[in-house]
Amino acid sequence: MQDTFTPISEVGEFGLIDRLESVLGEPANPSLVMSIGDDAAVYRAGADKVSVVTSDALIEGVHFDLSFIPMEHLGAKSLMVNLSDVIAMNALPKFATVVLGIPNHVSVEMAEELYRGIRKVCEAYDVTIIGGDITGARQLTISITAIGEALEEELAYRKGAEPGDVLCVTGDLGSAFAGLKVLLRERAELQEKKEEFVPTIRQYQYVVNRNLAPVARLGVIQSWREAGFRPHAMIDVSDGLASEVNHLCRRSGCGAIVRASDIPLHDQTHRVATEFGESPTLYQLQGGEDYELLFAAPESELKKLKDSSYAVIGEFVAREEGVVLQHADGTEEELKPIGWDHFA
Repeated sequence: MQDTFTPISEVGEFGLIDRLESVLGEPANPSLVMSIGDDAAVYRAGADKVSVVTSDALIEGVHFDLSFIPMEHLGAKSLMVNLSDVIAMNALPKFATVVLGIPNHVSVEMAEELYRGIRKVCEAYDVTIIGGDITGARQLTISITAIGEALEEELAYRKGAEPGDVLCVTGDLGSAFAGLKVLLRERAELQEKKEEFVPTIRQYQYVVNRNLAPVARLGVIQSWREAGFRPHAMIDVSDGLASEVNHLCRRSGCGAIVRASDIPLHDQTHRVATEFGESPTLYQLQGGEDYELLFAAPESELKKLKDSSYAVIGEFVAREEGVVLQHADGTEEELKPIGWDHFA
């Protein structure tokens, strides 16, 4: 029996992962290429090919609220966030399994709607559901395992960035969090005003869609392959930019400078942040759930890509220079890995 009690909030999600990894010890299977610590695990499946495997769970009341996300959207999002992890390894998703924990307030018809959303993503991404499990639960729980494949030399890990590489991101950041803020405000106003409530959600269609219906960037990595481009390192932005930059730096043994003014920002995200009296940069750094790709590459390699497909937001430096956020006025501060934490 253990004689100590350490709250998980004291070490955080990733500190807990490190502790549990140390309990398991070093993996000994020679077929394993990458285990715990990246967007997905990788093992050899033949002479050149590797399989990429990742799992993620969405829990009612923690990751989603059924009062404002339709079941079809929830099904699509549940699968999409897993495919994003496979894609962040520069691999192509192929198969998935789905485990559902279903409470009494979820009907057969609701479960069918959930699966219609899953099916739409399968059809769009050429993914096949190959099994899973269904059990009772106190709240709706959706756990998905996604499986992808690639040639071993095609993979991109969180490690691999080098001082001198530029730090790039696809799309814009902070919009999914802006969408969540709008949805929470609409729900609160509905509960307060009831019959007198007049929804304004259509004014924020872009950011709301970014929250309810994220898109994994399969088309991006497919275009990279056609262009002969492979990032030195990569991660998807699920927990917030600040957290993801620190993951890349930690695994790569680098520091980084992130220029706040260069982080792509959508007009609606700026408007929402302003309405709430908050900093748009805070949304970008800590919001999460954008599922864009954050990657490292030599600047000379970027000429292979379309300028509109990415933005350069900083560069990697020596580890001793730290991870720094540089503001438009030239002032700098430490960029701490603050983002979504399940146990904060």
